[in-house]
Amino acid sequence: MSSISPTVADLATRRGLAQAITLVESRKLEHRRTATGLIAEAMPLTGNALRIGISGVPGVGKSTFIEAFGLHLIDRGHRVAVLAVDPTSQRTGGSILGDKTRMEQLARNPAAFIRPSPAGRTLGGVARRTREAMLLCEAAGYDVVLVETVGVGQSETAVADMVDLFLLLLLPAGGDELQGIKRGIVELADLVVINKCDGDLQAAANHAAAEYRHALTLLRPAQHGWRTPVVQVSSIEGRGLDQVWDLATRFRAVLERGNTLADKRGGQALAWFRSDLREALLDRLTADPAWRREVEAAEAAVRAGAAAPSGAAAALLDRVLDQRAL
Repeated sequence: MSSISPTVADLATRRGLAQAITLVESRKLEHRRTATGLIAEAMPLTGNALRIGISGVPGVGKSTFIEAFGLHLIDRGHRVAVLAVDPTSQRTGGSILGDKTRMEQLARNPAAFIRPSPAGRTLGGVARRTREAMLLCEAAGYDVVLVETVGVGQSETAVADMVDLFLLLLLPAGGDELQGIKRGIVELADLVVINKCDGDLQAAANHAAAEYRHALTLLRPAQHGWRTPVVQVSSIEGRGLDQVWDLATRFRAVLERGNTLADKRGGQALAWFRSDLREALLDRLTADPAWRREVEAAEAAVRAGAAAPSGAAAALLDRVLDQRAL
């Protein structure tokens, strides 16, 4: 890895794109510098893809839906990149990274690129460098980028800060199951898709669709001028996929009116900058042995209850700023 320095030209191959994403995911300082230059070089080639975030509870069939949807889009002439984030064990730090085995047909298609990445300790169900990976995929010529997130939760809403369309995948059940879905995540949904609408589940799916549509009328729309639609899909039978894509393109058209898409992406870039700034400051701080000891001492005091977290953080920041002023 240390000898690999991919360029924008290397993104033309899946191998080169994979190496570039590995570079931007690295936490080594020398790799970060190289990655920063690569992203800057790639930026003029980005911005033309439709970015779709896909979230849903475990077992809803995200991988099955993404494979069926991706193949459907490829049949229509698109190139599809999938950034699939696998949960990371908080005990061992490991992750399964099995998305290519769960999307075998899509992984074999030359017009598709699948990149599983560990979520690590990043909140929001997305890997720390998902934003950069998305830009690299766009620079490589993929015009649809799908970001599959870990699952539904309060922190899962972070994916909405990096995509154009937030798609919420749900099971064909209503009533108590509807109450169990976090209101915050439903409010962010630009498109609700009920999966597994086939066989014995069809009647339940029809009932669930009616309940979800009624529930959405009680919520403020995520995007002005757009009422969140509810679509029924059978990923296995391929039904409803064309409607999902039609609604996705219509939603993008709504965003492009009055420059809303540019404003949205500008706000997302600003949020990205602030997040990266916070992380970079902590990384630089802990990279210095003397300051790392200071951080570890503050952490130990907080853990032991000898210092309040906010107070310890403020005191450490004051010492850093005082040192910089000397």
